[in-house]
Amino acid sequence: MATVTTAAPRIAVPGVLKRPGIRKLLLLALVAAILVPLADSRWASGTWPAALTVDFTEPLTKASVWIIDNRDSHPLFLYFFGHISNAVVLCVRAVYLVLLAAGWAGVTAAASLVAWRVAGLRLAAGTGIAFLACGFLGMWIPTMQTLALMVVAVLASVVVGALLGLAAGLSDRMDRILRPVLDTMQVLPAYAYLLPVVLVFGMGVPAAVLATVVYAAPPMARLTALGLRGADKEVLEAVESLGTTARQRLLTARIPLARKELLLGLNQTIMMALSMAVIASVIGAGGLGDRVYQALGSVDVGAALAAGIPIVLLAVVLDRVTGAAGEALGDEPRPGGRARWLYALVATVAVAVAGRLAGRLDWPDAWALNIAEPVNRAVDWMTDHLYSGVPVIGGTADWAAHFTTWVLDPVRDTLQWLPWWSVLLIVAALAWLIGTWRTALTAVLAMAAIGVLGVWTPSLDTLSQVLAAVAVTLVLGFATGIAAARSDRVERLLRPVLDVFQTMPQFVYLIPVVALFGVGRAPAVAAAVVYALPAVVRITTQGLRQVDPAALESARSLGATPAQQLRQVQLPLARPALLLAVNQGVVLVLAVVIIGGLVGGGALGYEVVAGLAQGDLATGLVAGAAIVCLGLMLDRVTQPTERRTKKGA
Repeated sequence: MATVTTAAPRIAVPGVLKRPGIRKLLLLALVAAILVPLADSRWASGTWPAALTVDFTEPLTKASVWIIDNRDSHPLFLYFFGHISNAVVLCVRAVYLVLLAAGWAGVTAAASLVAWRVAGLRLAAGTGIAFLACGFLGMWIPTMQTLALMVVAVLASVVVGALLGLAAGLSDRMDRILRPVLDTMQVLPAYAYLLPVVLVFGMGVPAAVLATVVYAAPPMARLTALGLRGADKEVLEAVESLGTTARQRLLTARIPLARKELLLGLNQTIMMALSMAVIASVIGAGGLGDRVYQALGSVDVGAALAAGIPIVLLAVVLDRVTGAAGEALGDEPRPGGRARWLYALVATVAVAVAGRLAGRLDWPDAWALNIAEPVNRAVDWMTDHLYSGVPVIGGTADWAAHFTTWVLDPVRDTLQWLPWWSVLLIVAALAWLIGTWRTALTAVLAMAAIGVLGVWTPSLDTLSQVLAAVAVTLVLGFATGIAAARSDRVERLLRPVLDVFQTMPQFVYLIPVVALFGVGRAPAVAAAVVYALPAVVRITTQGLRQVDPAALESARSLGATPAQQLRQVQLPLARPALLLAVNQGVVLVLAVVIIGGLVGGGALGYEVVAGLAQGDLATGLVAGAAIVCLGLMLDRVTQPTERRTKKGA
């Protein structure tokens, strides 16, 4: 007799509970219901408890004193760091002397001829005008100092980055090891790199070059690895079938196939090196950055602008030349290409020799234009007429004061009022909702480390500025990106503006905001918004334009209006790009908010600047470590990578 088995009744689960996000929220609510009463009964105040704080001042002071006392005697410094420092100084000095020996005419001719060979006469003329403008502004010698430091730093960054990228591109194990390291290095603000190298190498050119290498090498490493791993597998199999060795496959197939990624890595490395070389003026790099730094310290906007313009010109020229070289890869070689390079070299040498024979190596003082005085007069006029008292709209100082009073102060006070454990809980919830439990754990540990370091209050001040700047950046960036995605004309108008803004080093953004708003937290936020806005606009525009046309056509066929298409089709489908825009906006904003310590931003940025200026490395290192932790937390909270999104919890 057959037995009849009945299936166990299934419990119906509401559809809403099948969503991973809802399940995470319910679990978080359950955990919060248990932990919040316990934490509130033990730690009701908002400040980080002193019992959970570790004082690193004494050990860091002892370590810094030991390093300073042993720099000239310990074998580690004499036979390792000392040789590195001497090599850097010799290389920078050699490049600088070569530039001076070529003279202003030789350097200008060399740069113009390289641009001509790479991209044609138009860019060559622009390059020549840019270098001549550096001379007319009276900044030829500082420009050559910055260029010499840049050449050495970029070469070292490319070598280090290419070697790391080669290891990661050829070995899965090295790729897994290097990926989190490179991720973290790219998130960290530039200021975080200064203090460790100052501690080891002291103030000066060696510390500036090495900090620049550490900051600029990661993009070269990442793009090298990406290019090697993305090589066409069919080509590699065809080469392997010919019996080639691994080395031959690397030299004849992998590297040639990755040329575009390698040149893009060079472009990114150059831009990041220039940005860092300017910031490194704080630790004695000299050059254009030092002129800007000194001028900002005395609120001399005219002098800062005179040094800032050559920085922008250098950035634009280097970006255009390397970008044009990347676009030219893969094209048919021009007839007589090698001969033209030879002609260009001969012409450069001829111009340099002619300048030396004519005694015109140095830029003539009579040709220098003093723009500092008229700019400062314009700033004074703005102070008298635009800072306050403007009918209806008010002045720029009024806007800064209102933004500080209505936005920055409430956000800061709210964060500092919240119990510390509630801040950790909020961080955990955001990181887990957008990523995994590992993401949440990393973010919470990074935030908790800030409290352990004893800088909880200034870190929340910095966080309030970042949140306010990100909110403004996203509102303006999303609105502008949507407009550019819906109109080809708007995109064409914005493209050159965004190109220029994305090539400008971070330091330069402080000059106009000081001229418009004076000093304080609001100008630091304004500089951060302007710096981060181009990236948000571009990522948003690209994400919306890459939405599947079939989905849009389907929505139109159903009678959806343009607003409905945007709200119900484009924005949901472009969600990954929008989240990436948020992440990039946060990282870029943090970088400039920290530098805003130079113009009254206060908080962690001020502590780093004060530590560097006063030689108080313990205070500066603690603040630098807190910046690292804050950057890591913000990155994890806003970075839903594809791997994390697919895994869910």
